[in-house]
Amino acid sequence: MNESTPPRILIVDDDIRLRDLLCRHLRESELHAKGVADGRDMDAALSRDHYDLIVLDLMLPGEDGLSLCRRLRAQGDTTPLIMLTARGDDVDRIVGLEMGADDYLPKPVNPRELVARIRSVLRRSARVAGAPADGCVRFGDFVLDLAARTLHRRGRSLRMTGGEYAVLSVLARHPHVTLSRDRLMSLARGRGMDALGRSIDITIVRLRKLVEDDPRRPRVIQTVWGAGYVFVPPAEDA
Repeated sequence: MNESTPPRILIVDDDIRLRDLLCRHLRESELHAKGVADGRDMDAALSRDHYDLIVLDLMLPGEDGLSLCRRLRAQGDTTPLIMLTARGDDVDRIVGLEMGADDYLPKPVNPRELVARIRSVLRRSARVAGAPADGCVRFGDFVLDLAARTLHRRGRSLRMTGGEYAVLSVLARHPHVTLSRDRLMSLARGRGMDALGRSIDITIVRLRKLVEDDPRRPRVIQTVWGAGYVFVPPAEDA
């Protein structure tokens, strides 16, 4: 995507009326939008064209949205993804984020809010605030590539979910700054989102297993009791 080309958005939803409404509103907002009904049509669209972001409904005929999200991330596809869900259970939202979704939006969808969320996710994916010149954050034996959304240790690639990457990238770009759970979620996922209970804590536990020598005694991602978490680069850890 460049500044002169409208971002290309793929909407995957089996509700044709909603799909057409969202596509029309996105086009009126100077976004290129295409709508498809299910995972098979999504695969066909992705095989033919590049898309800058996917809007994916959770409840789809055949392969559901969670499975599609999981499959895309397992294939190494890092296209930003916003998940739509009609369910009220926070568990579904948390699972979607942990599978690699970049944001979620409950139905019924306000088209103007969807456009705002799309622009927010695109800004985060296009330019990560605070990134060094080469787009990599180095700490100890680790290299976090903010452009490729990957983590390496001594040249070996480590697997992360989209949620884990989002949280680690925020922490790594704010060394020695204590971030509350709400602030961490806001920076990682965009403004206007709830902290979704203890999902941040679960993500922190998983990240510690990746970057700590002893996850039970964390030194890189430390807990500040009553306040949140702080990232302490190993080279500077006292």
